Amino acid sequence: MELYGIIGNPLKQSFSQKYFTEFFGKTGRDARYSLFYLESIKDFPALVKEYPEMIGLNVTIPYKQQVIPYLDTLDESASAIGAVNVIRVSHQDGRIFLSGHNSDFIGFRDSIKPLLRPHHRKALILGTGGASKAVDYALRQLGIETTFVSRTPATGQLAYGQLDQNIMQEYTIVVNTTPLGMFPDVDSCADIPYQLLGERHLCYDVVYNPEKTLFLQKAEEKGATIKNGLEMLYLQAQEAWKIWNPDEL
Repeated sequence: MELYGIIGNPLKQSFSQKYFTEFFGKTGRDARYSLFYLESIKDFPALVKEYPEMIGLNVTIPYKQQVIPYLDTLDESASAIGAVNVIRVSHQDGRIFLSGHNSDFIGFRDSIKPLLRPHHRKALILGTGGASKAVDYALRQLGIETTFVSRTPATGQLAYGQLDQNIMQEYTIVVNTTPLGMFPDVDSCADIPYQLLGERHLCYDVVYNPEKTLFLQKAEEKGATIKNGLEMLYLQAQEAWKIWNPDEL
C-alpha cells in the first residue's frame, strides 16, 4: 500500500487527510494518508526511514521552512519562495531521495485570480511565515505589488500600527497568512483597522477552518469581497498529487 501524509505541529486543523482519503476511495487507489505529528523537525529523518512505502508528504506549520535543510533538492518555485509544502520521496541507487516543492502558490494564485479587478494593484500580506512567501510569489506572478505586515517588521515591511487610512486606500488586497482565527482559536484576528475597509477591498484568508474567520467576518461587514483558503487547499492538493505521481500525467 502506498503511503502519503502530512508533517506538522499541530495537525488538528488539517483537512488534508480527509481530502486524500476520499480521493483514494473514489479512485480505488490502494493508498492511505496519515497525520505525522512531529515534536521537532529533527524527528523528520527518522520518520522517512521508518516508512519505506512512503511516496509523498505535505508540510504544514511550522516546518515549511525548517524542513529545507533535510531535503536533497528544491524545484525552482520552492527555491524562489524559500518554503516547501510538498515533498516527493523516491529511491535512487539504494538511498532515499527527497525533493521539495511548493504547490501553495499555485493554489493561492488560481483561487484569487478570478476575484481580481483592475484596481487591485497592491496587496498587504499579514504575516511573514512560510505561507506568506508563497502568497507573495503568487501575487507578484500576477503583477501585484506586495508589502509584508509584521509585529516585528524587517526593513521594507510595515508594522500593524502603521496601517493608516492612506495605506488602506492604496492597498486594496489584504491577505491573512497568519494562523490567527484558526480553529480552535476562532475569536482572534489580525490587528488591522477594519473600519478602513470598504467595497474596493478584497480580503483573503488562507485559513479555511472555520469557513468564515473573524478576519473575514469583519471585512465582510465593511463591504469587502472575501474568500477563505478552502479552494486553495483543494488546488494545491491536486498539484501535490501531480508532483508525487508525475508518471500518471
